[in-house]
Amino acid sequence: MTDADAVPFDLASMRKQYRAEGLSESELAATPVEQFARWFQQAATDGGLFEPNAMVVSTADAEGRPSSRTVLLKHFDGRGFVFYTNYGSRKARDLAANPQVALLFPWHPMARQVIVTGTAARTGRDETAAYFRTRPHGSQLGAWASTQSSVVGSRADLDTAYAELAARHPEGEQVPVPPHWGGFRVVPESVEFWQGRENRLHDRLRYTADGAGGWRVERLSP
Repeated sequence: MTDADAVPFDLASMRKQYRAEGLSESELAATPVEQFARWFQQAATDGGLFEPNAMVVSTADAEGRPSSRTVLLKHFDGRGFVFYTNYGSRKARDLAANPQVALLFPWHPMARQVIVTGTAARTGRDETAAYFRTRPHGSQLGAWASTQSSVVGSRADLDTAYAELAARHPEGEQVPVPPHWGGFRVVPESVEFWQGRENRLHDRLRYTADGAGGWRVERLSP
């Protein structure tokens, strides 16, 4: 098979015409978190999205090599956006060396995206423990069973590790919070709200921290 035959359709011709209503500066909330809350509520109720809190987290290691993965947003407020992970994972190792991070919410059915850039820091252990207690029992065990991002011999090895933990901590019994697991809070420095429009003339409005506790709003060319 030649390179020309590798893809059975014409990627260059694949496009959708976005017909959504626009986004104007006069409609924006005073802060990006308030605006995010508005859009998130719409995404969670009317957006037709499987997991509206799914976001792509992009990091770079000490040598500048980037990596991305999808995780779930678990909390947001004026202090930032929170997700949880194994502190031995690739993303956590990247953030230990370089705390600059980008979050992308790809709400394609709504022709919307939200892009957050900022700095990540670990959440406190009390906050982590409080969230861990809300996880289903199986997910609590999974946090112990998986050494995230490390090489595992086989699926059977992973299943065996989980089964051993399930026997040690049966349903209804409290599972201790793993010391190697916890949250990151991303403190935003900029938040862009992207609304698809006709003819690729999209609306892109970006909040940027002004250094004095406020936000500057700029319109970006699509």
